[in-house]
Amino acid sequence: MTSPREKGDQAENIAVTYLEDNGYRIIQRNWYFHHYELDVIAEKENILAVIEIKSLLRKSFQEPYQAVNLDKQRMIIAAANAYIRKYQINKDVRFDIISITFNAKQPIVEHIENAFYPRIR
Repeated sequence: MTSPREKGDQAENIAVTYLEDNGYRIIQRNWYFHHYELDVIAEKENILAVIEIKSLLRKSFQEPYQAVNLDKQRMIIAAANAYIRKYQINKDVRFDIISITFNAKQPIVEHIENAFYPRIR
């Protein structure tokens, strides 16, 4: 039986393959800032894409991307800000979600570009 962590790792590998096949250059995987994690940081056409990966074992009433609620978005944005400061990034930044649903035959991958934006207070 596959553990949730193993399924998460499998989803992340599927997402990275998908990104590379679509012209993205992977810069970092699983980057931590305190207890916040950025799943994948990639670049395409001089845009830094911060990508959250969510997966489900089968189709349900909720899509995987719906798990990226406002609190999760805030954590991703905080970690991305720390990453940008640490590495002195001077590029446009975009927040994407890759949603993966595992079914009996083949995983279904949905890439949502600009899935959310930092909110100005």
